[in-house]
This record gives sequence, C-alpha cells and structure tokens, in this order.
Amino acid sequence: MMTRRQASLALLSSATLAAPRRAGAALSAIALPAPRRGFGKSLAEALQARRSIREFTTAALPDQLVSDLLWGAFGINRPQSGDRTAPSWRHSIELELHVATAQGVWRYEPHGHRLVPELARDIRADTGTQDFVGQAPLNLVYVADGARMGAGTPAADQHLYAYADSGFVGQNVYLFCASEGLATVFRGSLDRAKLASLLGLPETKFVTFAQSVGYPKG
Repeated sequence: MMTRRQASLALLSSATLAAPRRAGAALSAIALPAPRRGFGKSLAEALQARRSIREFTTAALPDQLVSDLLWGAFGINRPQSGDRTAPSWRHSIELELHVATAQGVWRYEPHGHRLVPELARDIRADTGTQDFVGQAPLNLVYVADGARMGAGTPAADQHLYAYADSGFVGQNVYLFCASEGLATVFRGSLDRAKLASLLGLPETKFVTFAQSVGYPKG
C-alpha cells in the first residue's frame, strides 16, 4: 500500500516536461486518473462533518484525491450533455477552476478531466490575505468568464451570478473534504486584481473566490 509520503509525492512529480502557454514556464499537462464513483461518506455524514478549517499540513494530495476533488467540485457528471456537478446561471458554465500548488498553477479542464499548465510559479501565498494560504498544499482560485454570460448582461449582474455559482462549487468542495477527512476553507479575503494579473487573465475574466484544501493539522 502506498504510504502518505509516497502519495504526497505523486501529484505533479513528473510535471516538468512540456511548456505551458506562458513563455518561460516549464510544466506539463496532467491527465488525472478517472474519478472514483463510490468515494466518501453519506450525504448526512458529510453535512454533519462539514466545517471551515484554517490549519493545514504541508503534505501534498495524491493524484486520485485531486481527481475526485475536482470532479466533485465542477466536473462532468452527464457525459452526453457535458453538464456539471454544480449548477450555473442560465447554464453559462462561466466558471474555471485554477489549481495553485507549490509547483505552479494549472487550470482544470473537465472535458478530458485533466490539468492544463498555466504558470510555473508558486503563488499560493498570493491567493489570499491570511498566512495559512501559503502553507495549504492546494488552493483553488475561482475565475469567471463574463464573455460566456451574454453580451447583454451588465457587469454588475455578471459578478453577482458568478459569485453565487462559485458558492455552489465551493459547497461541493466542502462536502467532498468533509467526506474524505480533508481540511478546507472558502475565502473572500484576497487581492482579486493582483491574482488576475498573476494569472494573466483577459479583460472578460475575473476572480471571484479562492478555497484552500489539504490535510488538517494536528
């Protein structure tokens, strides 16, 4: 059986082969293992265990756990239609999940269930204003694309609906973490403009929230 240390070294251990779309970086795309369909506790047990935890160990998460986490958060649960595990305003599916780790930043691509390299830099400490965010092994950054929400939708409404949709995804992450014994906290205290600049987001995209995930400390 794989030890926790071996598992923690699995994710991203060989992710230095091909270059992402940003010049100067050296990360590779990661094909995630298929998500398990029978993981976790019952919904009632997960709801009972759900809580915000702000203290994390530095141990990275193994590939399978990251795969299950991302699928549960906003993956495709109906392959024929491409529909997701969380709802979105007018079915715009405007949200993107960016995964920040010590090795760099990837974007979760539900079609193909893989991680696409974005930035070969550790920006975990920049994903929030609290000290613990730089220690959490994985930080999700929720990014919305207003271009997917219709040209006639005012910017204020785009933000309102995207924030609500982020909450749906964040709750999926909460329940998954509660079910798997992980720590997580959904965060709104962050410098959105700085994060958008670090991620090289175009004008139509904006950061909504972030969420730290890892093993609980103690």
